[in-house]
Amino acid sequence: MSLDTLAPLSPADLRTARAENPKARARDLAESLGVTEAALVAAHVDGAQVLRIDAGLDRLFPAIQTLGEVMALTRNASCVHERTGTYEDYHSGAHASMVLGSEIDLRMFPRHWAHGFALLDGPRPSVQIFDAAGDAVHKVFLTDASDRAAFETLVRDLRLPDQDDTITLTPRAPVEAAKLRADKAEELRREWGEMTDTHQFLRMVSKLKMNRLGAYHVADAPWAFALRPDAVTQVLHQAAAEKIPLMIFVGNQGCIQIHGGPVARVEPMGPWINVLDPRFNLHLRADHIAEVWHVIKPIRDGMAHSIEAFDAQGALIVQIFGKRDPDTNAFRVMAEALPRLSGA
Repeated sequence: MSLDTLAPLSPADLRTARAENPKARARDLAESLGVTEAALVAAHVDGAQVLRIDAGLDRLFPAIQTLGEVMALTRNASCVHERTGTYEDYHSGAHASMVLGSEIDLRMFPRHWAHGFALLDGPRPSVQIFDAAGDAVHKVFLTDASDRAAFETLVRDLRLPDQDDTITLTPRAPVEAAKLRADKAEELRREWGEMTDTHQFLRMVSKLKMNRLGAYHVADAPWAFALRPDAVTQVLHQAAAEKIPLMIFVGNQGCIQIHGGPVARVEPMGPWINVLDPRFNLHLRADHIAEVWHVIKPIRDGMAHSIEAFDAQGALIVQIFGKRDPDTNAFRVMAEALPRLSGA
């Protein structure tokens, strides 16, 4: 895909393309045009129906909390996570912020929240945030139960003076492939076994000059087991059939969105595997999955098991854990029974 800085399309060209393809999803249309989704949205800025707003979390999230019930959406190139609920219990942080609501559960990384927009046109007004490269970080869509007056106040209070229909973007950083150090295998396995919290993991592998996927390749048994690419689909179907509650993490560099609870209706549709429940939807491109790992990490009261999927470039697509209420034994049993790749 071409960078917007190289694309010949003007904002007027992009508005024409949107008018000619009114039913196309914004991300899909932008990709077909060789621009980013943020450029397509910015082209429609008119100061009335599409507006630039402040993307700063400490102003944005208190305003979002006033909207009542909404639909929260976080995605990456291969997976879309949609959760209906209310934004509650916002915690600000310079490097990481959180929303810890009973339904909407987020981890946000403020430095990637670069461009904010409010879209008033259409049946589902929304707040949409993009990173510096123009990729969507997080979106909030109003529902029939949302407070429309509060949304109008949000737009008025967060509206920026600059309502230009062009946007300046920076080049997208390439995905880091599996980064491993085979000579550090013994040290990795020893330190892995000494962990007491899953949050210690990334600091540990970074210190050893690896990344997440590289560490899985190096550690191997007893901490990481390669599975068949269809393992995620199997987990969703089995969890639905056996009513095993899950924690499903989907994210990008700016936001991670978490579903905690059961899944019920799991439906394939072309290359997609979908969870289509009343307040939670997941849309996963199963054909994008190149690697799946069953990962085991020590924690203070036992072991945390996860199923993690990566694309062919090494980007993390989705992580699935067992929900820890009352326990995760059923998830562990399911994870341990998943077919492993030969030799794993």
